[in-house]
Amino acid sequence: MTKASSRVLASQKRSKVTTSKLWWFLILGGGGVATVVIILILLSPPAPVGLIDGMVSYSNLSREHSEAPQTYPQTPPVGGMHSSVWQNCGIYDQPVRNENAVHSLEHGAVWLAYRPDLPAAAVETLRSLAHGHDHVLLAPYPNLPHAVVATAWGLQLPLEDASDPRLSLFISRYEQGPQTPEPGATCSGGTGTPIAN
Repeated sequence: MTKASSRVLASQKRSKVTTSKLWWFLILGGGGVATVVIILILLSPPAPVGLIDGMVSYSNLSREHSEAPQTYPQTPPVGGMHSSVWQNCGIYDQPVRNENAVHSLEHGAVWLAYRPDLPAAAVETLRSLAHGHDHVLLAPYPNLPHAVVATAWGLQLPLEDASDPRLSLFISRYEQGPQTPEPGATCSGGTGTPIAN
């Protein structure tokens, strides 16, 4: 074997070793990157549910507790400082205290407020919607600017008709929904005695 051919053989061996190392590097490196991507996807928060037509979203709401009466910028309030005791969810025939209802919103409740002068048939429609839900609060609300207002933490849907199909959609999306600051928290054992659940 000549010196030249032995250099060629040595060069080919080095090339095979280098190529082999390169493949192992690419396989292991690619596997590591894929693993990191999968972990990031699994740990990422769920995509937000789209807003319902006519719904308004509010952010940066305080979750502090206070037993003092509060003034809220929305009617009814969508969140903010509230009582340390939540309103028991269910159906009420009298208004409930804002500060307790806001705590229920923090627990994932949907608050259905309606004008006290709403026709009886419309109130019955709302009671049918609320019946059987663990985290729905239904109560009349004096001086409400709309016939019905559906509220969840940071979200509000004003409506003029109790049979608007967006109302049941709001309940299904936001009762214990993705906006809930304290998912899994109870809506019973607080204050108030609903006339029905």
